[in-house]
Amino acid sequence: MTRSEFLRLATAGLATALLPRVLTAAATYDFWFTRLSYQSGDWDVDQRMPASLITALIDYTNLRVDSKERVVALSDPKMLTAPFCYIAGHKLVEFSAAERRNFAAYVRNGGFVLVDDCNHDIDGLFAKSFERQMAAIFGPKALRKLPNTHPLYRSFFKFPGPPNTGLELNGWGDDLVHDYLKGIEIGGRLGVLYSNKDYGCEWDYDWRNKRFLAEDNTRFAVNIVMYAMSV
Repeated sequence: MTRSEFLRLATAGLATALLPRVLTAAATYDFWFTRLSYQSGDWDVDQRMPASLITALIDYTNLRVDSKERVVALSDPKMLTAPFCYIAGHKLVEFSAAERRNFAAYVRNGGFVLVDDCNHDIDGLFAKSFERQMAAIFGPKALRKLPNTHPLYRSFFKFPGPPNTGLELNGWGDDLVHDYLKGIEIGGRLGVLYSNKDYGCEWDYDWRNKRFLAEDNTRFAVNIVMYAMSV
């Protein structure tokens, strides 16, 4: 199922009052960045990251990209129409019944969620609590390490695996460089991409400062979005 097919199916299940707004957005843009807020924890992190990701998509791709970040509550049915969703934080993740229901429906019906642990560790509060949520929704073995041969790493640029972040290399968090990402696949399609590498902080800078980088570190963000939009 492609992202456009998903949007059509998701739109069909929404209340009639929401349809004009959803259809207008889908007709105007191929992609818009949707950050999901949730009742527990601290979801409003890395506030400059979306602009850096959006700029990379505009620079490298032909997607019609909305230049503004959208924030939608995970409990709000409007999130079911987003082509791409982002969740991040440092603290406890404890989804409400409505949040759990929408997360499950979104992923199982073709949605894509990038989840980033801002603690960049594997034993912190966000990591443990989020992984418990995924086990409760999709089963204890659903979240698995992605092989470096996964199509994600060649969906636009070519990477040998997940790029390291400066936070890992500087010894923050658990003092590990994580050589993997995790994901949940539904019917052979990656629906949840889960990172302990803290890409949100890595890309949390004014996009105009990219000119000072030896290499644009948001190129991997392009891969993530292009994979999400193509499956």
